[in-house]
Amino acid sequence: MQPLQKSTLVDWFATPRGEYVLGWEQAQVGHAVEDAFGFSAMQVGLPEIDFLAENRISYRFRAGLNKGCDLYADPVHLPIASSSVDLVVLPHVLEFSDNPHQILREAERVLVPEGHLVVSGFNPISLWGLKRALGRRRRRDYPWCGDFISLLRLRDWLKLLGFELNGGKFGCYAPPFGKARSLHAWRFMESAGDRWWPIAGGTYVVRAIKRVQGMRLVTPNWKQATARLKVLSPAVARREPRAAARSRVPPPALRLIIGGRENGAERG
Repeated sequence: MQPLQKSTLVDWFATPRGEYVLGWEQAQVGHAVEDAFGFSAMQVGLPEIDFLAENRISYRFRAGLNKGCDLYADPVHLPIASSSVDLVVLPHVLEFSDNPHQILREAERVLVPEGHLVVSGFNPISLWGLKRALGRRRRRDYPWCGDFISLLRLRDWLKLLGFELNGGKFGCYAPPFGKARSLHAWRFMESAGDRWWPIAGGTYVVRAIKRVQGMRLVTPNWKQATARLKVLSPAVARREPRAAARSRVPPPALRLIIGGRENGAERG
């Protein structure tokens, strides 16, 4: 497996195209992570760029196979305990990995229930995706060498892992010109793209929450049991007074009959 984030991608972010994309993504990721709370936050890859700057969690670290990471580890097999991280950010990690599914599974494993996951990626259904499809000779250059993942495809992967999307945005609608002046001249497409073709942005940032289905506690049906007791209780109450009444009635008196007449004397 090749390292997920090579220096060439960082170098590309220093070009006019890269600065255009990075400026938009840092603003969107900042909005996505600013209200995530907890004890620990992790950024996977791109240690040179701080995507957790707007987050207020005290313990923040970067993991990956790149020089400068706080935790040198393969994102496919993170040496982190399960359910121990509150926020995970994956900036352009999936499209440059040979096993993006396993990276998402690891992110789901280390996240606490209701933890947040933020993912950024290039959109294949855009002018940027079209440039990648047509420029086969330059597919060895960043970012065109990556496998662009559509948001619909990513949503299906996240849904299978129990994530629920609760925010996201497309951006960078301008054509991928190489000069800063051309990119600036086409800035008007940002507002036009949001209105007329919102799913055709060159890049996207989405946020998802890890949902854990709760267990249902099965208890005895106390209502039915109480109903049965109420049905039986009157019968018991009726029998008890009868038995008590019989015990209180004195035995019948014995009368002596002499010569066909009753003698009024009683024998106890």
